[in-house]
Amino acid sequence: MKTSSKGGLVYSTENGRMCPECSRALAQCVCKTIARTRAAGDGVARVSRETKGRGGKSVTLVKGLVLDPVALASLGKQLRTACGSGGTVKDGVIEVQGDHCERVIEALKKADHQAKRAGG
Repeated sequence: MKTSSKGGLVYSTENGRMCPECSRALAQCVCKTIARTRAAGDGVARVSRETKGRGGKSVTLVKGLVLDPVALASLGKQLRTACGSGGTVKDGVIEVQGDHCERVIEALKKADHQAKRAGG
């Protein structure tokens, strides 16, 4: 039988499923909140265009910004307004509908962020 490096309690009849990282019940798990607050980038915004899983529609993605969720949502709003299109902020990535890479890079530079084009 193999032993896992994480090991430990997986299920408790008292609390239900347990987190393998922090050994708490999933409802009280702190691992996900710590992962969200950690910086998910190096501070350089990488702007790319993607069409995968969107029915052929293109989306401009901005990754690598080290901002808290509120500031990221505010920046996403500014970028969508600058491009005149819709979009969202998911998992630390700003999505702007349409191919607006150049406009997004200009808007990021005006907002004092380092930005570079990623992908093709």
